[in-house]
Amino acid sequence: MLVLLVIFLVMAVRLFVIQIVDKRYSETAGNNALKYVTVYPARGRILDRNGNTIVENKITYDIMVSPRLVEPFDTLAICEIFNLEPEFVHERFAQYRDNARKIGYGSMPFLKQVSSEQYNAFAEKEYLFPGFDAVARTARIYPVNAGGNLIGYVSEVDRDYIEKHPEYRSGDYAGKTGMERAFEKRLCGEKGYTVYYRDARGRIKGHYDNGAIDKAAVAGSDIITTIDAGLQEYGETLMRNKVGSLVAIEPSTGEILSLVSSPGIGVSQLAEIGKYYKEISENPYNPMFNRTVQSAQPPGSVFKLVNGLIGMQEGVLTRDTWYPCNHGYTAGKVHVGCHYHASPINLPQSVAMSCNAYYCYVLRSILENRKYANVEEAFEKWREYVTSFGFGRKLGSDVPYELGGNVPTVNTYNKLHGKGRWRALSVISLSIGQGELGCTPLQIANLAATIANRGWFYTPHMIKGDETHPLDSAYCVRNYPLVDKEHFDVIVEGMSMSVYGDGGTSHVAQIPGIQMCGKTGTAQNPHGDDHSVFICFAPKDDPKIAVAAYIENGGFGASWAAPIASLLVEKYLNGEISPARQDLETRVKNGNLLYKVPVKKKRR
Repeated sequence: MLVLLVIFLVMAVRLFVIQIVDKRYSETAGNNALKYVTVYPARGRILDRNGNTIVENKITYDIMVSPRLVEPFDTLAICEIFNLEPEFVHERFAQYRDNARKIGYGSMPFLKQVSSEQYNAFAEKEYLFPGFDAVARTARIYPVNAGGNLIGYVSEVDRDYIEKHPEYRSGDYAGKTGMERAFEKRLCGEKGYTVYYRDARGRIKGHYDNGAIDKAAVAGSDIITTIDAGLQEYGETLMRNKVGSLVAIEPSTGEILSLVSSPGIGVSQLAEIGKYYKEISENPYNPMFNRTVQSAQPPGSVFKLVNGLIGMQEGVLTRDTWYPCNHGYTAGKVHVGCHYHASPINLPQSVAMSCNAYYCYVLRSILENRKYANVEEAFEKWREYVTSFGFGRKLGSDVPYELGGNVPTVNTYNKLHGKGRWRALSVISLSIGQGELGCTPLQIANLAATIANRGWFYTPHMIKGDETHPLDSAYCVRNYPLVDKEHFDVIVEGMSMSVYGDGGTSHVAQIPGIQMCGKTGTAQNPHGDDHSVFICFAPKDDPKIAVAAYIENGGFGASWAAPIASLLVEKYLNGEISPARQDLETRVKNGNLLYKVPVKKKRR
């Protein structure tokens, strides 16, 4: 009897807690009588470095329907409001009937992201359509006509996304590419909800418990980027009808000023990505591919600057080391051609004239340095220098999908030639930035920033810190390549001579009133015309901007890359293009190089 009494008391107390004390259980039991309406937060805005809005929101509406509460209505009237075909309405309600048991008294999306104008027309006649209502949402709009690849797009989550991110539900939206994806947690905000109670017929009767358990939505956080919106837009006009990349960095901070991948996604397409997705995905030039961080290609002659710095650090090269060039470099069966220029030349002149032969001598002197036991040991040291500049690895930027490129290893050549069977001449193409090297345009721009700073760089990044989200400490630490500061002055001298000196290959990059330093590159391409490459920074002694331009199939570095990069510099520093260079600007803007780029048509 005592045991039975104890059991009875425990059960009585538990029932009292469930029914009287803790409301959660009564609410759960009454879920069939409650209707939860999601309140979607406003997504955070994206701003440029000057406070200009790049991405903001507009109000849209999802038209919802509770099929069980729908009464006969005028199909043509609702079609007129939303510009629909009657077949669309019939098909939707056929789907609802097939899933009636699963839907119950729940609501289903009838139309998504309806404009305010259409919603207002609907609201005036909503009484004619029992069972229909609307939920306010926000959609992205783009005040600046640039930066599609950089910004990325937002779309509705699918089943795979929900499995990886269980905090999302069907009908939610999330950033899928670019900044929208990279900073989704900051931008998305936090959903809220409003709870209503229904009668036995499922009709809404009012707020449940006077709104006591309603939850307000929390708007997403704004993001301030390092991007200059005007410069980004200008860069995209220069790159129109060309395939390649244009990257600009502020050397003193590592902040990315512009990041142009061309061809890219237009912001008008971002706003309706579902409508344009098939067209974009079938474009043979692959506009969704962010070439600035994903396209690792030979850097060409701009890489000579790295070999020159390594040679000086290793003590096998000085400013006044002279080498000859007789239309190239020949050693045994190896021949590397070169254009005509004065000979012999010293190190600054070799930079200015972009001499291939000079750097063949330089690389051989590095790899055949007798302080190393063999070429393999010297090569390992050379590779250590190269990677210290940020090549062959991810820089660690906050640009989504960044790749590390490739710097070959000893094992690379052991596999190609056999262990102990290769020499400096076997890898001589590395002297001029060819061979097995693969560098992204962001890495090449970072090289320009490193030289501008005379031997250090901040990891490139595109988001500024604020009080709520301080800048990641990784972007506040100076990175030093394994080359002493004094050696960079010789390279800067050569880059200045390239723009202003006799025989320099970068004369086209001269800007009135601005002291420019540059280096051309022509990257050999077995699949068509060579790639046009150029890096630069300005002003020489107080650098405000460093730029890399990589124009696929553009030919010589001075043909397209140098004009494009120098116009971007002039626009940033002066705000306008000088009259003397407006013809050049017109030529660049009107230039169409797409026909030069070999593409494979995608199968449908």
